[in-house]
Amino acid sequence: MSTEITRNNIKQETDNKITVIDFWAPWCGPCKIMDPVINQMEKQFADNIHFGKMNVDGNEDIAKQYKVMSMPSIVLFKNGKAVEKVTGIYSAKQMAHYLKRKLAEI
Repeated sequence: MSTEITRNNIKQETDNKITVIDFWAPWCGPCKIMDPVINQMEKQFADNIHFGKMNVDGNEDIAKQYKVMSMPSIVLFKNGKAVEKVTGIYSAKQMAHYLKRKLAEI
């Protein structure tokens, strides 16, 4: 299960080779569509990628800091630094391909 990311733990939770944070909201329909995909990716890549989820409700400042303007948005961190953001709905196959490419870069 993904770690709940807050303003208090984002620094420590992204201090990994690769961290993926799912920026979501409970009222966001597309986020609900992506949730099972993210859960599947977490199981598939658990040994190599740290996964977290940040509810943007109440964390608007953090979302703005990472330029999350629409959801769902996935922000990829490498060694604590946000390096890339993808927005929208992706199939499990598309997301797995993306994450495999990112792992190949490290």
